[in-house]
Amino acid sequence: LPLAAPIVMGGLRVAAVWTIGAATLATTVGQKSLGDLIFAGLQTEDWALVVTGCIASAALAIIVDLALARAETGLAERRWKQALAGLALLLALIGGVIGWESSARPAATAGRPVVVGAKNFAEQYILAELIANRLRTQGIPVVVRSGLGSAVAFRALAAGDIDVYVDYSGTLWDNALGRKQAAPRGQMLAELRRELPRQYRVTVAAALGFENAYALAMPRAAAARLGIASLADLAARAPGLRMATDIEFQSRPEWRSLQTVYGLSFARLTAYTPTLMVRALASGEADVITAFSSDGRIAADDLVLLSDPRGGLPAYDALLLVGPRRPDLAAKLATLNGAIPVATMRAANWQVDRDTDKQTPAQAATWLAAHLAR
Repeated sequence: LPLAAPIVMGGLRVAAVWTIGAATLATTVGQKSLGDLIFAGLQTEDWALVVTGCIASAALAIIVDLALARAETGLAERRWKQALAGLALLLALIGGVIGWESSARPAATAGRPVVVGAKNFAEQYILAELIANRLRTQGIPVVVRSGLGSAVAFRALAAGDIDVYVDYSGTLWDNALGRKQAAPRGQMLAELRRELPRQYRVTVAAALGFENAYALAMPRAAAARLGIASLADLAARAPGLRMATDIEFQSRPEWRSLQTVYGLSFARLTAYTPTLMVRALASGEADVITAFSSDGRIAADDLVLLSDPRGGLPAYDALLLVGPRRPDLAAKLATLNGAIPVATMRAANWQVDRDTDKQTPAQAATWLAAHLAR
């Protein structure tokens, strides 16, 4: 063992550093970590947040490595005070992290603040701030928990870990109800309103008035020149056009549905990150892209969304969900029902997503509150 100790400690130091780096991914499963800063910065293109999160994670890894190195040297040289100092530093770090995480987690009591959840993209951050501000003006203490994965957010709501957040009908239809076949918008909403309370004690408190659905988009001028206004029109032209998609679209059921319903077949099909996908369209490398119907870049880049006359794409209406711990929130937020037209949501999203004069989600939420339809 004495001969193996340096190798064991070396492996432990490497493992500790790797674990700290990997722990930043805890943000995606609803756990507080330094990844909160990194993921929030990536989604809103706030590079100061990204750099802060990376530096903090790196600093923590370096301190842990130094503490382990101090303990290793002390043990090897039988300098017990040095070894104990290294171990004490490790224990202090562990205690500090536990205390930080516990302080950020609302107490599981009837008097805890309302917890507003948000997934990990700009629109969700804005809506979470809008909801939080609405509740604060009614004298209700609120904390916002953002950066949640889609499935994690719904499970957290049903379990009472968060109390309210916005989700989308198509996502709930698939993930919560397990329905794989798309249905008309009215039927989908009716079944969600009936089944979510029955199965999960989750209430659909409001339909906000817009949807954030998958769509196909083209530059307005190009679509007019080619006579393309719908996906049916696109199908006839698709063999001579190039399509750019986000990374996951080609593996999603929406793409398979479009191929089945419209027989789409493009000259070239390429996957990009969302930012590079838009740039490919602007540079002429692509003719058609996937888009989200509430994306602020639609108006900013003068894109047109192609209509879907055969219903190949499911509806993704934005729905305000309230969990079982605070059913009273449904009445307190009822004024948001139908209050956000898609054009208004696009404008709010663009304030956060644009490259210059960017606003924070909180600032965009304040603007959105002043421009509600009611």
